[in-house]
Amino acid sequence: MKKLTLPLSALLALSAAAHDVSLNEGWQFSRDDKSWTTVNVPHDWAISGPFDKKWDIQIVQIHENGEKSATEHTGRSGSLPWIGKGTYKRTFTVPAGYKRAELIFDGAMADAHVYVNGKLAGQWPYGYNAFRVDATPYLNGGENLLEVKLDNKEESSRWYPGAGIYRPVTLHCTHSDIALDSWGAFVTTAGIDAGKATIDVKHRLAVANRDSQCTLAVNIVDASGNTVATSTSLADGTGAFHDIITVDNARLWSPESPNLYKAIFTLASDGNVLDRQEVKFGIRTVAVSREHGFQLNGVTRKFKGVCLHHDLGMLGAAVNKAAIVRQLVALKEMGADAIRTSHNMPSSIQMEMCDSLGLMVMAESFDSWRDSKVKNGYNLVWDQWWDKDVTNLVLNHRNHPSIVMWSAGNEIPEQAKTEGAERYKKLIDLFHTLDPTRPVTCGTNWIGGAMDSGFSIVADVPGYNYNLGSYESTIGRLRQGFILGSETASTVSSRGVYKFPDEPLNNKEWDDGQCSGYDTEACWWSNLPDDDWHMQEDFDWTIGEFVWTGYDYLGEPTPYDKFWPSRSSYFGILDLAGLPKDRYYLYRSHWNKQDHTIHLLPHWTWPGREGQVTPVYCYTDYPAAELFVNGKSQGRITKDSKSRLDRYRLRWREVKYEPGEIKVVVYDDNGNKAGEQAIKTAGKPARLVLSPERTVIDADGNDLAFVTVSLVDKNGTLCPDADDQLTFDVKGNGTFKAVCNGDATSVEVFTQPTMKLFHGQLAVAVQSTKQAGEMTLTVKDKKNGLKSSVKIQSK
Repeated sequence: MKKLTLPLSALLALSAAAHDVSLNEGWQFSRDDKSWTTVNVPHDWAISGPFDKKWDIQIVQIHENGEKSATEHTGRSGSLPWIGKGTYKRTFTVPAGYKRAELIFDGAMADAHVYVNGKLAGQWPYGYNAFRVDATPYLNGGENLLEVKLDNKEESSRWYPGAGIYRPVTLHCTHSDIALDSWGAFVTTAGIDAGKATIDVKHRLAVANRDSQCTLAVNIVDASGNTVATSTSLADGTGAFHDIITVDNARLWSPESPNLYKAIFTLASDGNVLDRQEVKFGIRTVAVSREHGFQLNGVTRKFKGVCLHHDLGMLGAAVNKAAIVRQLVALKEMGADAIRTSHNMPSSIQMEMCDSLGLMVMAESFDSWRDSKVKNGYNLVWDQWWDKDVTNLVLNHRNHPSIVMWSAGNEIPEQAKTEGAERYKKLIDLFHTLDPTRPVTCGTNWIGGAMDSGFSIVADVPGYNYNLGSYESTIGRLRQGFILGSETASTVSSRGVYKFPDEPLNNKEWDDGQCSGYDTEACWWSNLPDDDWHMQEDFDWTIGEFVWTGYDYLGEPTPYDKFWPSRSSYFGILDLAGLPKDRYYLYRSHWNKQDHTIHLLPHWTWPGREGQVTPVYCYTDYPAAELFVNGKSQGRITKDSKSRLDRYRLRWREVKYEPGEIKVVVYDDNGNKAGEQAIKTAGKPARLVLSPERTVIDADGNDLAFVTVSLVDKNGTLCPDADDQLTFDVKGNGTFKAVCNGDATSVEVFTQPTMKLFHGQLAVAVQSTKQAGEMTLTVKDKKNGLKSSVKIQSK
């Protein structure tokens, strides 16, 4: 392809070519178009509650739970007031000299209608998708009024969807009528050979112009700011650009080394710069095959993934970078290398953080297609919008190296029908047209029906949700020759709660609305982590798993769907407050190959259980350990590869409780002592311990510091059953944001500065202001007369 060079005058004009303006601040919000409050977006209008079962009582038959008739479900969608209408409005001004203005919404829940100066400029029904609105025809030359009207219908979600403009809004302006499409860039890795990467670069004009004589210069820049490759190309007759660029000594993207590059695009005509864009990307290849399973950069690996709902616990659906980073870092430290954005399209911020932190992504699209799961679900708009939604998903996110697979849906009702397979094929074809570099999957749960209908056969990647018993019986029928555990486990537990005896149970409901932390409880359709690991380790044709779920989320309080006040899930490896359950360390002991794990459970404060059997577990990557109770050996045991629950756990199931101390000593493969851990019986509460995850945050008015609050005795031992009411106060250059204790049955609202401890702990979030300085969080426990403070800096 002919190479052209931009003149120096054009290069000097780059910074003035395009302009992006955040529209996140200064909105007016109303539920009735009469009374208005000032808010910033991202904003979730429902997260302040109150919790009440009246908000979305659903008299339904949940087929996914195996129910035979319709019954009342009170916490299915989170028991928060997300249903109904809301209006946002603000003014904006297009900077002088700019001719085109585009509004980019990363997500608005739901059925967004966007008005500019009183005229309908655009709409988008699906609340989980990003969309763009061309505001240019509606501008008046000065201050412009922007209004967004939203409408959330009852029985439109199986979980808490949130409500409002819950993701960022950006005004994208360009100087010229001829400009680059804001989602037009597509940078892929065509091949890697001996350290050289062949990069395929495509772009297009926002409006095709056959008479345009534009050139597009591309600079590839590494993480240190060095230009490593350049190219210039001419537009074809449709306004599209295409070139092939070679990068020497390419640094590949992977979870272990998430190297990123930047493509800088400069559009010019007759020496004048018309537009400029910067797009981050990674150099990496993805492939799936019968012979090699899933490969990243030519290396076979199995996914160690988790499913994530979009809500952020105490923050609701409102996107926040610090909260997302907090989630992803904890998962990485556990050993996870992938997430599935279940069951919806992800936010741009989440994908950017997966890029930079190094987590592979299965980017999902829908929870249903034409056949419904809920009365007012996506099925109502499927025929008119499915292709538009897939197009936006792919165009918006296809440059993220973290995304290695698209998911067309989850447990689609028509998966066992011929027309379901036909719809799936149409979806796959559209995904491949927009992005031929990534495979497509869909989570199936009716394995036999999906096989007979041809649904699983048309998939690039057959995804099985649970149904471990079908793996071996169907692998021979799959042309692909491999199976992905697209959704696994669904083990349920509550942090700090232990039930006796410690037997594996399905769909067990206890009087207190909690689940056992022994990690032995699941649902009728699901299983325990150990079962999935057996399948993944023993069969080469499995390519990994995505555990349901990484974090607890609002809504779907299975197995307590009919128990009030349960209003959030129990599936999480970490709880709704972001605090790790015991199960976190079980997964860490199996997935994290860089660091050792020694985790002892349960706590050892059991007044009234003296002399009763109280099993003790150790989650560790070491093969053997010896347990001591007050110095007396309870035996040295070794993991048993033939046992369902003793293959990955060390368990002493006949230990009788006596106050004092339990201690575990672990041994390596050679029988040498490798480490130990002890837990003591707690005494009376003596102090509050405040543990901030970060002590320095950005003074941008958005950054958050999360602080874990623990009530301990004089020796620092957690008081494991403490439920004291705490209060929170922030002074200085910060504000109280939210608090959560992880209790799925709590109806205390997250946005008030008071909450009870749940099993001795909770997490509180404080937010920076735009004024740099120091903030002090003070926590008080009136019951015990305790007070503690911690200082956090903002810069």
